Amino acid sequence: MRLLLIGCTGFVGRELVPQLLKKGHHLTIVSRKNIQQLSNILPDDCLANLIELNPANLQNWKKEQLLIPLSKADGVINLAGEPIAERRWTSKHREKLQTSRLNTTQGLVNAMSGLKRPPKVLINGSAIGFYGTSLKDKFNEDSRAGEDFLARLCQQWEATALQKPRSTRLIIFRIGIVLGPNGGALGKMVPIFKTGLGGPIGDGNQWMSWIHRSDLCQMIEQALTNKSWSGVINAVAPQPSSMKDFATDLGKSLGKRSLFQVPAAILKLLLGDGARVVIEGQQVESIKLHRLGFEFNHSNLKEAFANINHQTN
Repeated sequence: MRLLLIGCTGFVGRELVPQLLKKGHHLTIVSRKNIQQLSNILPDDCLANLIELNPANLQNWKKEQLLIPLSKADGVINLAGEPIAERRWTSKHREKLQTSRLNTTQGLVNAMSGLKRPPKVLINGSAIGFYGTSLKDKFNEDSRAGEDFLARLCQQWEATALQKPRSTRLIIFRIGIVLGPNGGALGKMVPIFKTGLGGPIGDGNQWMSWIHRSDLCQMIEQALTNKSWSGVINAVAPQPSSMKDFATDLGKSLGKRSLFQVPAAILKLLLGDGARVVIEGQQVESIKLHRLGFEFNHSNLKEAFANINHQTN
């Protein structure tokens, strides 16, 4: 397939791009980063088809350099979005969280709608933040949306993706915490745990609904070609974990004990309202993946950590 990839030059893209190339897909990548910034992340054989511009700028979607490859694409993967829990949620950062997702997706669906032959499939990102946070409730694809900032943002993001052409099959992945080597959620945690100073955040009772990066990439690859995949799908492993168990299992995988609890107040100081996502969490399952018969390579957290450590060492 000829694919246009947006927002796929980060942590997920490091594995997704090589996997898609290995499967024989022809890729065109849209990124704000240049070849020098991506040369150590992505394979050389995909950088020749790099379009260097900001996809959140709506005017850029009117340029031929984007419209031509879009018109030739069989499918589009849109994972664009500023990271959720890496900076304090100031008003300026909230705006970045919104524009990076909403403007990019709006420009994309507008451009697709103007084509005589729009892409056959659109895979669009979202997050389990759609459901809000809860210490006791369990969410699936049929659950109601939450009411906090991130939940409203996910609702807007998904509503924008739904404006795609009628002939385009749409899959929206509500993605959990992505785990993998050399980055992602573990990128900042592992160095601390290796010093023996790691531990749960807050009281440790909050739920963490996670997904191994390789399983997420497998889902995306299958969704491209299998017409049974459509609509909203929770991209989460079948066994969510409490933060306390998560920290314990991570520590054991590194040969370290999980002793030091990180007070919730410290995270609130660092992230502001964004700390709520981590401190409260949510327990999410996927009815859709079960129905589709998706086979996880990493459904167990302990095994997932062992695999990640093996790839890192």
